[in-house]
This record gives sequence, C-alpha cells and structure tokens, in this order.
Amino acid sequence: MSKAMKIWFIIAAFLIVFGFILFVGVMAIYDFYDLHNFSTMKYNTNTYEVNGAFDKISINVDTTQIKFVPSDDESCRIVCFETEKMKHSAIVQNNTLIIDIVDTRKWYDYIGISIGGPKMTVYLPQNEYASLFIDTHTGDIAIPKDFTFETLKINGNTADVECLASVLDGIEIKLNTGNIKMDNVLAGEIRLACTTGKININSASSKGTIEIETNTGAVHLTDVACADFSAKSKTGTILLKNVVASNCFCIENNIGDVRFENSDAAQISVKTSTGDVTGTLLSEKVFITETSTGTIRVPKTITGGKCEITTSTGNIKIDIK
Repeated sequence: MSKAMKIWFIIAAFLIVFGFILFVGVMAIYDFYDLHNFSTMKYNTNTYEVNGAFDKISINVDTTQIKFVPSDDESCRIVCFETEKMKHSAIVQNNTLIIDIVDTRKWYDYIGISIGGPKMTVYLPQNEYASLFIDTHTGDIAIPKDFTFETLKINGNTADVECLASVLDGIEIKLNTGNIKMDNVLAGEIRLACTTGKININSASSKGTIEIETNTGAVHLTDVACADFSAKSKTGTILLKNVVASNCFCIENNIGDVRFENSDAAQISVKTSTGDVTGTLLSEKVFITETSTGTIRVPKTITGGKCEITTSTGNIKIDIK
C-alpha cells in the first residue's frame, strides 16, 4: 500500500470516529432514552366529545393504534395523540359512531422523521353494541372483555389485534402480517385470516364454526369448544390443546406440523405434505391413514367416527387417551 493510500485511510478512520463521537454527544444532550426528540412530526393530545346515541361503531384509520375503554362518566369521548395535519373526526350518523382520519398533509409533509405514531383511546358509555367495524393499515387494536357486540369485523395490514370481547353472532378478522389473540371469548362464529402472523385462541366457545386461514403463522387453540373447526396453513404449526368440536375437524397444512393434545371431534380430516400429525384424541376412531415415506402409528380401533389422515413424507402418530 502506498504512503498516500495510508494517509487517506487514516483520515477516513478519523472522520468515522469523529462522527460517532458527535452522534453520542448529540444523543446525550437530547436524552438517550427519549428518541421522540428527534422526530420532525410533532404530536398533540386532543379530546373529541361525542353527542348523540349510537349502537354501531365504524372506524377507518391508517396507522392509529386503537384501544377501547369503558367510560367512567357515561359519556363518549375520543382521546387522540395526533399530528396537526393528520387529525381524527368523530360524529354520530344513523345511530353509528363514525371515526375517520382527516389528512391535510401535502407531499412535502411526508418527508421527515417520525418516532412512534398516532394513538386513539375510545371511551364507551355502554357495555353492549350492535356492531363494531374497523378498517386500519398498521395500527394495533385492543378490545377488552368489558364489551359485547352482535357482530365484529376488522380489516388490517400489519396490525396486531387483541380481542377479549364476546360477540353474539360472528367475528371476522383479516390481517396481513399481524398477530391475532383472543381470550375468554363467546361467539356465534369465528373467522380469522392472516398471512404471516400468529393466531392464538384461549378459553373460547363458539356455537358455530371456527375457521382459520394463515400462511406461515402458527395457530394455537387452547380450551376451545365449537361445532366445527377448519384450518388451512402452509408452514405454521397447528396445535389443538383441549379443543372439542361436536361435528368435525378439517385441517390442511403443507410443511407445518399438526398436533393434538387431548382434543377430539366426531369426525377428523387432516392433510399435510411434509408435516407430522401427532398427539392424543379423547375417543376411539376408525383410522384411515396414508403416507409415502413417513411412519404410521395409530390405535387399531374399529369403532367411533372416521379419522382420515393423509401425508406425503410426514409421520402419523396418534394415541387415544
């Protein structure tokens, strides 16, 4: 290496070290732990009072996190953490509380640094409502156990959804990469779909069908009762623990495993490619099994409902508790 090149390397190294020291100094001045100081988008907290009776709720936002809370004074209000050029509106029309985003940004307002994002807390005066509809992009959603709806529908992209509320008729949640979590839920029907997110249902009861569709996300159900259970996945593990369906399990997976832990249905159908099918059922079955290169080990029972399991290279190992 020539002497000139060595000099240039020394200068470059010095500039890198100097830049790092300068960065650390600025961070120290503005507090290492408060990254919001570096945001070029300034947020304010605004409260929107809602007048008028309603039993339906419709929310259409973009990146706003949404949380529902029981009101302590029997009035409805919306508390928003938002920017000046991207506020929210809340009005009552045709017995419906409508919450929208009011976006007045110009093209140059999209240029900048944003730390965090908008948030919304909806204080509701009643415990029971006819419907809840939410259309969002990346905002997370939390619905507590304090509320009951007749119908609930959520569409989102990368949003995480936590639902603890009971729904008398049907729950329908469709996401892209978000996670779905449900706990202690009573519902007529439950239909959940996401691409790469995880789906967890704990302590739930459905009078109808629980239908789940995912791509690479895992599906875990624990302590669940329903009429029918249907699941389709590609690479995610499907785990049923203490899950009982009065009619049938219908499960399709590709390279993901299917596992039963003390679960059962009157009839069971499972299809996988390379995924294993293992676990324990609660009652005897008439087993119809098929695999190309996998191992098969099932009880030689001749009574009970049909249990048909087909794999390509996956193993099949089932026991009766």
